[in-house]
Amino acid sequence: MSEEVERNDRGDLFSKPVRAGKRTYFFDVKSTKGNEYYLTITESKKRFGDDGKFFYEKHKIFLYKEDFEKFADGFHEAIEYIKENSPVIENPVSDQKSPSSDVSFEDLGN
Repeated sequence: MSEEVERNDRGDLFSKPVRAGKRTYFFDVKSTKGNEYYLTITESKKRFGDDGKFFYEKHKIFLYKEDFEKFADGFHEAIEYIKENSPVIENPVSDQKSPSSDVSFEDLGN
């Protein structure tokens, strides 16, 4: 790769899609005209309109370099809290306990 980072017309440098159930998350590294890198995190979900045609509903977060560490710290702290405090339900199929996975973002009323 040359000294100039290869990019497409929109300044995209890297993209990592993560499929998670009904959603896909995209982690995209982009650059500004001043060659400063930043991250966009996009949640994309297929929806159906009243006419029966589908469209993608997207929500995007822009995360700038000066905020990476604080964002990562908050993200990790929230994940650890969930791991340590989320309710455990009895699995009727076996004697094992497993965290509840029946909650969706739609249930949270966002």
